[in-house]
Amino acid sequence: MKTIVSFAVTLMWSCLMIARPAIAAPEASVAPLLSESLPEYPGKEVQMIVVDYPPGAADPVHRHDAHAFIYVLEGNIVMGVKGGKEVTLKAGDTFHEGPNDIHTVGRNASATQPARFVVFLIKKKGAPILTPVK
Repeated sequence: MKTIVSFAVTLMWSCLMIARPAIAAPEASVAPLLSESLPEYPGKEVQMIVVDYPPGAADPVHRHDAHAFIYVLEGNIVMGVKGGKEVTLKAGDTFHEGPNDIHTVGRNASATQPARFVVFLIKKKGAPILTPVK
């Protein structure tokens, strides 16, 4: 009887492990700060956003089709573009992505602490802030 109960418990545990949904990485939250036309540069605008990375958050591969200037406010983030080195940035550090760069790495460097940064974009007026790349 003990063997049957042990087998039943093992079988139930296995089924629960298989049926359990995968836990997705936390997503970043984005808050707009400013959107301003640049009359001296027809067809261009500036957008500023604040990005909050919860612990363990990561971005999908993407591009901005803009000059993106990043300033880290708190925590540590890892950034990288195709063909470049990954860099770990701390509060006060900066990073730049050009309009042709593919942003291959963007994530919180910590699994326990949040991170926050400001992004200043110079882009084509009306273009999206972020375009996913496959």
